[in-house]
Amino acid sequence: MKIESVFDISFQEYGKIVEGLPLEELLDALANTVKPTDGVVYVPEERTLEQTPAKQVLEEHVYGGMPIQIGFCNGTNTKLNCMEYHRDSEINIPCEDMVLLLAKESELRQHHLDTASVRAFLVPAGTAVEVYATTLHYAPCDAKKGNGFRVAVVLPKGTNTEKPDITMRNSEDRLLWARNKWLIAHADASEAQEGAFVGLDGVNIDIATIIE
Repeated sequence: MKIESVFDISFQEYGKIVEGLPLEELLDALANTVKPTDGVVYVPEERTLEQTPAKQVLEEHVYGGMPIQIGFCNGTNTKLNCMEYHRDSEINIPCEDMVLLLAKESELRQHHLDTASVRAFLVPAGTAVEVYATTLHYAPCDAKKGNGFRVAVVLPKGTNTEKPDITMRNSEDRLLWARNKWLIAHADASEAQEGAFVGLDGVNIDIATIIE
């Protein structure tokens, strides 16, 4: 596996760069959020991020007036473990370089994905990227060994909160892990032990050997 750049043409199949956002205050607030050194923490909504000018611009210009939430995903990680998708795009804004492991929803076969199809993309600090609704993704990875990452995560309000209580009507319902969050796990991931659908086939990718 090689690490490509979100500025490469190849990234256009998975997402795009989002320009014109007032990010200075958001990035300053993000830099003051907690960053574990032994794992990853995800918070769907963070007040200090949502009080910055970026929120209104994201809500009006990126999500077309839909109510949004701004949270964060921080920590250190080098493994794939799982992949998720939503019914909408996700905006990621890191204040430190990070790597995203991505695949296409169209590559799923009966909710299974061969991990050989996963690609890695470097997102430089301060770069806002849209990850399309049809792009499978999960927690970011370190861009430098042991450096970790902090990334603001923008989604429609309510996403990744408590899973709705539903009666199963189709096979995809097995993947529903939280509100507006469908999850596919690798057998090695802790989420699999917690009951997540195991659909990542092949090697649980670890980029530890290809970052410096």
